[in-house]
Amino acid sequence: MRKKALTLVLAATGVAAIAIPGVSAVATPDKSTPDKAVATPDTVRWGPCPGKPTTPRLQCSTLEVPLDYRDPDGRQIEIAISRLASKEPSKRRGVLLTNPGGPGVTGLDYPALLATARLPQKVLDSYDVIGFDPRGVGRSTPVTCDLTPEQQKRGNFPPYPHTAADVAREAGNARTVAKQCATSRTAWMLPHTTTANTARDMDRIRAALGEPKLSYLGGSYGTSLGAVYTTLFPERSDRIVLDSNLGPGGYDVTAKRLFARGMEDRFPDFAAFAAAHPQYGLGTTPQRVTAKFFDLAERLERKPVHGIDGTAFRGMTFDLLYSDATMSSLAGNWQALDKGRPLPSKPPKHPENTMASNLYVVCGDSRWPGTVREYQRNVAVDRLRYPMLGGFTANIGPCAFWPDKRVEPPVRIGDRGPSNVLMVQNERDPGTPLAGARKLRRAFGKRATMVTADQGGHGVYPFGRNTCANDAVTTFLTTGQRPPRDLACAAG
Repeated sequence: MRKKALTLVLAATGVAAIAIPGVSAVATPDKSTPDKAVATPDTVRWGPCPGKPTTPRLQCSTLEVPLDYRDPDGRQIEIAISRLASKEPSKRRGVLLTNPGGPGVTGLDYPALLATARLPQKVLDSYDVIGFDPRGVGRSTPVTCDLTPEQQKRGNFPPYPHTAADVAREAGNARTVAKQCATSRTAWMLPHTTTANTARDMDRIRAALGEPKLSYLGGSYGTSLGAVYTTLFPERSDRIVLDSNLGPGGYDVTAKRLFARGMEDRFPDFAAFAAAHPQYGLGTTPQRVTAKFFDLAERLERKPVHGIDGTAFRGMTFDLLYSDATMSSLAGNWQALDKGRPLPSKPPKHPENTMASNLYVVCGDSRWPGTVREYQRNVAVDRLRYPMLGGFTANIGPCAFWPDKRVEPPVRIGDRGPSNVLMVQNERDPGTPLAGARKLRRAFGKRATMVTADQGGHGVYPFGRNTCANDAVTTFLTTGQRPPRDLACAAG
């Protein structure tokens, strides 16, 4: 369940983030959740999961955690958790906490989805696989920005800006959304809905399950969450797998603007696919397919087709580059738009809670540029550098007008702690480009080993077809052994 829609890839929340010099602090091991202060194992009462889980074996429960870890006995919120228990108690090592990405994406059903997606049986035997809805999301205590249906339809990405005036015009919409979030009925959660506090919630889950250590498998935004957890709680971290990696700043302004780099890295794979399938009529060479992209974007900007304008076209293209399996759908959509027909399938909807909780985390984790002029400069640069997507990944969003109050500075990822992190990364990932993963690898230093796979798309394990990369992750989770040095896996 990697973030499937561009507006659900919610990093580009139309809310750009920036790392302001001096606000990051070097993290020391977090003592805010000592074991004696957390729920004891017998407080977890497993029962049926709500709705229709992917498998009836999945069990669910809830945990109370502090809203503000500086005041552990103060106001509490609920965290919804799930468990896919090992069927082999004699082989069980512990728990494997999982996160599918986001921020803003539910993870309660994720253990069952992983099992359905061919998570190896020896991994399922070795762990109770644990899922959870992060604070603010889904069946945990949810947040809202009171977004209107029209705002939800727009998603968290603004229209593609062609001029500085377009950026200035969008600032009004961004300011409105930021004010709605800050005055919503859940605004009391706004300063505390952060990646660092979600990591502390994870440690509460660990303690409530009676586990001395936590293993972890996180994808996309989940890599940032895992990196923060193992930085705050290095001695409680067992085997940490980070798949499709953000940079060390998490979803900050750099990560948002890197979406445009990811599009440029990944698009040649689609151009080659479309050129090799002339039945779509998109061009007989990769160069002609690339030219078709800009032709369609310009035409749809002037005259939308069945509600799809140039912005929606760019976003839809980006979304469907997340997997090789969706390339035929992407080609079919282009063909329909080229001929003035409606899309074969409707674009995904953007739930209000998903959008709102994304904004709470992305805007709250770090400070963003606060002037329209800076976004105008960034847009001008990125439109030239990355013409496919650069304009709107650099555009202004609600984070520019977010309340100034921050409970704590961002967590700075470093090399302090045990060498127990395995990073796995596709070379041509549109959502979390290799350039960002390399920065996180450098930040971890001796703590991490990185496996790169010569393939495109977002998500390696267990969804991808690269046996070399998949085997490296399975071996680490089941034996603790990593490659002796960073490993480059050939295609296939």
